[in-house]
Order: sequence, then structure tokens, then C-alpha cells
Amino acid sequence: MADDYYKILGIEKSASAAEIKKAYRKLAMKYHPDKTKGDKALEDRFKKISEAYAVLSDPEKRKQYDTYGSADFQQRYSQEDIFRNFDLGDILKEFGFGGGRGGFSASFGQADPRGRSGFSSGGNPFFQNMGGGFGQQRAQPRTPGNDLEYEIPLTLEEMINGTKKTITINQGGTADAIEVTIPKGLTKGKKIRLPGKGEVSPNGGPAGNLYIKSNPVPSNDYTIEGNDVFLNKTVTLTQALLGDKLEVKTPSGKTMNLTLPAGTSHKAKMRLPNHGIPHMKGNGCGDLFVVINIEMPKKLTDKQKKLIQELKTTGL
Repeated sequence: MADDYYKILGIEKSASAAEIKKAYRKLAMKYHPDKTKGDKALEDRFKKISEAYAVLSDPEKRKQYDTYGSADFQQRYSQEDIFRNFDLGDILKEFGFGGGRGGFSASFGQADPRGRSGFSSGGNPFFQNMGGGFGQQRAQPRTPGNDLEYEIPLTLEEMINGTKKTITINQGGTADAIEVTIPKGLTKGKKIRLPGKGEVSPNGGPAGNLYIKSNPVPSNDYTIEGNDVFLNKTVTLTQALLGDKLEVKTPSGKTMNLTLPAGTSHKAKMRLPNHGIPHMKGNGCGDLFVVINIEMPKKLTDKQKKLIQELKTTGL
């Protein structure tokens, strides 16, 4: 289950920036590793509240999180994305602990003989990954597992509306069925990331990521190009010459009336904006293009031939 950052910080969704900062400071005072003395569960708790603060204290990330919800946000944003432009060292110094002489540890009598925070020796991989101001020593990095890719077939309807798919992955020789939330707009070339669902690490590091890629299922009626959708519409020669009203069914199932202008040429494209496939990051939709195919009669009746001969005399 995806993390709820608001619940992690114990705040309402309507909380102000000041309330978010106050909540984080209170929890950081409680769970900072200088205080918890190597308790792995509490260190993980500190990591979670720092991750929540990194997102909710950034207006743009918070907007994206509120728009897409926990599960979709964490598929779209990697840990690197979440902590980009977020200097935990400076933030903790601002709160009065960690990363400097006489910091948080010293205030609890835990400073080491060199005057640095008792947790600033680099012994915690979390602080090393966060960077900035936690001492110069580095623990031996653990190699993450390899990333994997999984192609999943998606119909046009599924790309428009989103869906849920159950897939089976194999980690360390164990098969595991997991449910994947497919967001709207997962077209060919796009992918979503499932952290920790790739190959296991060879030396105790984190598992790699699993990337889910779209493999669009061909449609009988529509052709897909990126987020745009193309529909072939056959008309008669007289419809193309004189113009007409056409009924067009959009990929979402809506029926629309389309005006065919008089004199429309063969293979002309008529654009219906925003009736294609939604963009993954919520910026509208692609377009629907109706491609006009003029059907030429293969055989004419005597009456038709006579009428066409008469038209010929008019210069048509």
C-alpha cells in the first residue's frame, strides 16, 4: 500500500506550509537517529517522515501528489525525484540538530570526541543517500539489484481510462503476483516505475526497479500514434463534392456530428481536439483525427454515366 504523506506527518490535507514544517520538526526531534540509537525501525520511520516532508514542503511536488494520489505519485516519482533540491542537512541544521558541532546529539550529550553528531560518522546509508553535512566517512555502498522491464498489453480503452492489471514477478526465486495500477495515458514508449520490484541485490542492497511499459493492442477501428488517434471514415464522391454531416464515434465512446465541407479531398484529415488519449501527467489529451476516404464507384449505371457526361460538358 502506498504511503499517505499527510498521515505520516499527522496533518490534515489542508495544512499550511508552516503547519507542515512544525509537524516535521516535532517528529524529527522524536525519531532523529541521534536519539533512537540504531533502532532500524525508528530509522525507517525517520526516513518516511523526511520523504513526506520533502514532498509536502515543495509546492509543485505537493500539487502533483494531491492531483494523482499516493499510488500514482510514487509510480511517477523516483526517490531521486522526490529528494531533488531537498537538502536534509541544511534543514536539520535549521531545526537545531544534526550535521554540525554542538547539534542535535550534543544537546543530548551524545556528541563524539570530535564534536560532531554521534550519527554523523556516515554509518547510516540513508543519510549518505540524502547527502549534505553528515560527516565525511562513507560506509561501503551496497549494489542495488538490476532493473527489469515488463511489457503489458493495453487496449485503447485501457489507455484512455486507466486500469488495474495483475502480473507475476520473480524475485530471488519466489514468484509473487502483484496488482499494478495503470494510469491514463500509458502509451507506447511511456513507462511507470515500481520501486523495489526488480532483481534482488547481490550484496544486501536494495532491490532494483521494475518498469512497466505499454504494448498497445491493435484496434479494428482506430490507429494510435502517441496520444493522437486516427479514424478512417469512408464517404461517397457526392458527399465529398457537396459536403455533408457525418456521425463520428470517438475512442471514449461518444458520438459526435462532424461537418464535412464541400470539396473535401481524398485523405483529408479533420481534427477533433482533446478527443484522443489523455497525457500521463494530466496536461489534457491528444487529438482525434478523422481521415476522409472517398469511395470511387467501380461500376456506373447507365443513368449515372449520362449524368456524368452532362457534368463533363460543364467543365467539372
